[in-house]
Amino acid sequence: MSAMIDDDDVSLPSGSEDENETEEVDKEIVTDLSDTKVVTKYLEASRIANLALSTLIPHIVAGASVLDLIEIGETIINKSLSKIYNKKEDGKDVQKGIAFPVCLSVNERICNFSPLKSESDSAPPLSASDVVKIDLGCHIDGYIACTAHTVVVPSAAGQTPVLPDPGMGDVGKACYDAMSVAAALIKPGNTNTMVTSALGKVAEAYGVKFIANVRMHQMKHFVIDGSKEIALCPPDVEAGEERVAECTFEENEVYCIDVAMSTGTGKGREGNDRTTVFKRNVDQTYKLKMKASKYVLNQIQADFPTMPFSLRMVPDERQAKMGVTECVSHNLLSAYPVFNERDGAYVAHFKTTVLVMSSGTKKVTGQGLDGYYVSEKGLDEENEALLKEVREAEEKKKAKAAAKKKKKKAKK
Repeated sequence: MSAMIDDDDVSLPSGSEDENETEEVDKEIVTDLSDTKVVTKYLEASRIANLALSTLIPHIVAGASVLDLIEIGETIINKSLSKIYNKKEDGKDVQKGIAFPVCLSVNERICNFSPLKSESDSAPPLSASDVVKIDLGCHIDGYIACTAHTVVVPSAAGQTPVLPDPGMGDVGKACYDAMSVAAALIKPGNTNTMVTSALGKVAEAYGVKFIANVRMHQMKHFVIDGSKEIALCPPDVEAGEERVAECTFEENEVYCIDVAMSTGTGKGREGNDRTTVFKRNVDQTYKLKMKASKYVLNQIQADFPTMPFSLRMVPDERQAKMGVTECVSHNLLSAYPVFNERDGAYVAHFKTTVLVMSSGTKKVTGQGLDGYYVSEKGLDEENEALLKEVREAEEKKKAKAAAKKKKKKAKK
C-alpha cells in the first residue's frame, strides 16, 4: 500500500522576491498555505503520520495487544518528531507532538478507543477477521496532519485477511470511495452541502449508512476542529442533531476528511468503555477544588494545551482518572467518547488530510485501499465519473513528473 502524498505532485507557493519585505517590523504572520514554510510543516507532519500508520499496520495480527499497538504508533510519532525542527524560530522553540492520540477501535467500536495502561483488560488480544479502525494525528508548529485506516486482522503476519462477512467488503469500499469523492469536491467555489449531497449517493449505491456522529472539519493553526464543517449526511434536526451552516471552500485552506460508515443503523452510541480522549477548551476557566483536578489540568496545559490527548499520556494515570471528572463538568475539557454500533454491524473508518492549493486539492495522508475489500456493488455514474477524472489527472501529473525527472537525469 502506498501513501497518498507525492512530493512531486505538491507545488509549494512561491515566496516573495523582495528580500527587503522580510525586514518589515510589523510583518503579518501568515499561517495558511500561501506561505512555503507552512506548507512544508504540513507535509512533514503528514509524512510522519503516514509513517506511523504504515509501520503500525503490519503489526496488526491475530494475538496482538491493542495497547501495545497503540504504544508502537505513538512511539513512532514521537521519535520521528524528535529528529526535526529542533532549532528555534523567531526566538521560540517549535512546538510539535501528537495531535490526536492513536486509537484502535475494534469491530462494533467506531472510534476514540485508546485504553489506559491500568485497564488493558478492556481490550482483549486481536482475533483473525477482527475489524480494526486506526486513527492518529501529529502536528509541527500547530500544523496538523490526521489519518485513519480500517484493516481486517490476518491470522498471521504476511497472510491475506479474510473478511468476516461480505458486508464488510461493501462498507469498506463505500467508506473509502466516499472519502475520495469528498476530496475531489473540496475545491475553491464548491460548498459543504455539495459534498454532503454527493456522499448520500455513495451510501445509497452501496446500501450502507454514514455514522451521523462523525463530521469533517477545516483545520487551522493549532485548531483541529475549525468552524467550517461538512456533514456526512443531512442532520436530523427534529431528533436534536445540530444544523451545519453552509460554507464555501477557499484556496489555502486545510480540511480533515473524516468518513465512517456502517452496515447497521448509523447511530453511534456510547457504551461501557471509559472515555480517555479529551481536548482542552482554551476559552474556558474555572477555579478547581480537587487536588487531582488541579494536577491533571496543569499537566494538560503544559503538554497538550490545544490538541486532543489520551489520559494514558498523563504521567500519573490514577490522578488523571480522578481529576478529569471535575474538569469536564465545568467545561474545561471536551470529551471524545467511544462510540459503538449495534452488535453484528460492520464499521469502516477512513480519514485523510487535504490541502486546498492553487495547483489543486492534494491528499497528503492515508493509505491506498487494501485489495481484500471486494464488493459486487459500486458507485453511481456521477461519482464514478468524478473519480475517473481525478485518476486520469493524477496519472498525467505522474507521467509529467517522471518525464521531467528523466530529462534532468539525462542532462547529467
